[in-house]
Amino acid sequence: MYATLRAKAVTAAVLTAGLCLTATACTNSGNDSGKDTATAAASDNTAAAQQTATPTASATGPACTYQTYGGGVSKLDITDGKTVVGFSQSESTSNPFRATETKSIEQQAKSLGVKLIERNANADVNAQNSQIEDMIAQGAKALIVAPENSDGLGPALAQAKAKKIPVLTIDRTVTGTACSDFVAFIGSDFYGQAQIAADDLAGATGQAAHVAILTGTPGNNVTTDRTKGFQDEVKAKYPNVKIVASQTGNFDQTDGQKVMEQLLQAHSDINAVYAENDEMALGAIQAIKSAGKTPGKDVKIVSIDGIQQMVQNVSSGLAVADIETNPRFGPLAFQALQDFYGTAGVQDKVIIKDGHFTTANAKQALDQGLVY
Repeated sequence: MYATLRAKAVTAAVLTAGLCLTATACTNSGNDSGKDTATAAASDNTAAAQQTATPTASATGPACTYQTYGGGVSKLDITDGKTVVGFSQSESTSNPFRATETKSIEQQAKSLGVKLIERNANADVNAQNSQIEDMIAQGAKALIVAPENSDGLGPALAQAKAKKIPVLTIDRTVTGTACSDFVAFIGSDFYGQAQIAADDLAGATGQAAHVAILTGTPGNNVTTDRTKGFQDEVKAKYPNVKIVASQTGNFDQTDGQKVMEQLLQAHSDINAVYAENDEMALGAIQAIKSAGKTPGKDVKIVSIDGIQQMVQNVSSGLAVADIETNPRFGPLAFQALQDFYGTAGVQDKVIIKDGHFTTANAKQALDQGLVY
């Protein structure tokens, strides 16, 4: 379990531009100039760029290369201006995390001269399978996939394997074997994030609370790990923190608001909320206000993601803390593909550092453009 790689003391302000996948493989993010949006500015800010956690070796075996990949693949130079790489996004870019993730992939592909084709499944795993197969048919020789869920991409992975096309997964895992069904996973320590959230919420409530958990979409490792990490930390350390309700809000703001409204009606004693992403947290804040309560005072809130609006809520006192999930995958993802086709290889799990926004540093992070 990679929960041991907790980056509890890490804040967004101390992230630097080093992007190492192995002890010897590094790259820079390749900034573009002339961006006129906050998302692009944060994506290009080297202080906000993804870094791998230290130590980087969360792997369970040797690094994966094109020579050891299951089924065998041909050596490619993805930067030759000819090779087509496909990117499969799982959800709508109306979500700031998905928008920043997509922008980062696009910018890095452009900076490397990679021919990129893209599809967005809009939270439909069946559509994602079809779209991946379509990108293969259109000539994609490598795939970067942000899975909609962990179990549902078997058909697409089988098709890619049959066609000898490597698949790199980012931000969520897929069911299968690394370096056989997929190259590797790049993403956060979701279990560790949840432990930090539990500590934050316990600290804000004097270690005595009645907590409602808004869980993410069922069927993916992010939801599983963020739920278990929180529950385990509470059980191990905080006997007077009681989880009185837990219900999915599907990582969606509207669903999060509806569920929170129902939970407040059913459990009038709720004085703390753990939301497994910021979209649901934003919905919960609205529900708390609608119930005549004051977020940050009557009901303490901790969330995970680190989007700008939620970090602003931390700065203003509406929320206790927000643990970042850094979506700027472009540099690390393309470096992973280059290492895969080279001699360095890629470890099966590449865990990234994430920021931790609290009232002590939220305003500074916002002022410095570190938030997406």
